[in-house]
Amino acid sequence: MTLRLLLVRHGLSSFNCEKRIQGRSDLAYLTKEGEEQALQAGEAIAEVPLSAIYSSPLQRAVATTEKLLESRSDKLMPIYDEGLLEIDVTPWSGLTIDQLKNKFPEAYKIWQTHPERLVLERNNGSTYKPYEELIRQAKTFLNSLLEKHPIEKDETILIVAHNAILRCLILVLLGEPNNGFRRLKLNNASLSVCNLNSHNQKPYQAQIECLNNIGHLNPSLPSKGGTARLILVRHGETDWNQQGRFQGQIDIPLNEKGKAQALAAGELLRLVQIDKAFTSSMSRPKQTAEAILQSHPGIHLSESEGLVEIGHGLWEGKLESEIKTKWPDLLEKWKYSPEIVKMPEGETIHEVWERSVETWNMLCSRLAPHETALVVAHDAVNKTILCHLLGLSPADIWTIKQGNGGITIVDISVDSGQPAVVTCLNLTSHLGGLIDRTAAGAL
Repeated sequence: MTLRLLLVRHGLSSFNCEKRIQGRSDLAYLTKEGEEQALQAGEAIAEVPLSAIYSSPLQRAVATTEKLLESRSDKLMPIYDEGLLEIDVTPWSGLTIDQLKNKFPEAYKIWQTHPERLVLERNNGSTYKPYEELIRQAKTFLNSLLEKHPIEKDETILIVAHNAILRCLILVLLGEPNNGFRRLKLNNASLSVCNLNSHNQKPYQAQIECLNNIGHLNPSLPSKGGTARLILVRHGETDWNQQGRFQGQIDIPLNEKGKAQALAAGELLRLVQIDKAFTSSMSRPKQTAEAILQSHPGIHLSESEGLVEIGHGLWEGKLESEIKTKWPDLLEKWKYSPEIVKMPEGETIHEVWERSVETWNMLCSRLAPHETALVVAHDAVNKTILCHLLGLSPADIWTIKQGNGGITIVDISVDSGQPAVVTCLNLTSHLGGLIDRTAAGAL
């Protein structure tokens, strides 16, 4: 059973265009471009069955919700919930970014580096921490949502709100990783998908299926700033992915569907500048990388053993049902506590984490700010890298989904003391539709 949350940030607003701080102010309105973005987002999810719609009551979110619903045949009525209000930065509301920098330089720096430390003053002279308040608000909203829509009901809920509150909702689902707010990005009218699954040890297991998908907009990928960028891709489908066999380090090539997925990823990235390319030394990611690089002639593809898939040992080549017969307790631990499992004659997730993150950091260190690198690897490898980037641990690999041919973009921070930004995660809309329907595989 799964409770699926579709998170949509409102379309471009008047304040967004003017680079003004919005916060909880309700003066900003949806622009014509923002209305068009909302319509396009609505078309992208028009065929996704919904059980309920929740929206912030601020007018830019309300207008986005109304436009989203124009493409739907059902007659669901939105619920406008103050638990989805944007962050309260009232002393800053209406200021441009430049005015904010000039008037409150120290506070602005804190907001940019450690938002959890920001303290603002209310009109009555009392002080408060906007980020802490917003995290509490996100927890309250999620608790209320789960009471109304328990996981067992297997529903899909649409949530339309704002940049900061949506990021806080995601962070609460992830367990509030350190400095997590600065590790995420959400564009106007972006679509993100979070799945809440049943768990035998916790209230739920959260999974980020995709983050900041703007495939329905033009441009369809977030713009690159002045820092180095890495495009992390999982290889296309293999026959063993389709069958649900544990592949690990057995060198299974792409099947025909996997080759098509690789070409589709290449088409999406056709106009993106790629300066360097890296892959696991195994055939399935190499084939995927080579297909993507067809539109980027002259780019050398470097192989790295550090990006090779996790060694499943004696589980390799087996279906889950076969493993369950011989190693039922170990398989159960792998599902719920992967960080404590060493597969028979195989690797631990800690060992994969160590080599994959070391390789990732080395690749990052070799990139100039203007460069973009393609990195193609595997499910477990990508998950460990992304858990590292999101401030998570080896225990959290199930919180990240990596579909065959899925694309993730990571931007390195200008400030070496700040974390990299996961600009978007597991985009698979180039393979058909918002929801990731690639093979579940065995990992």
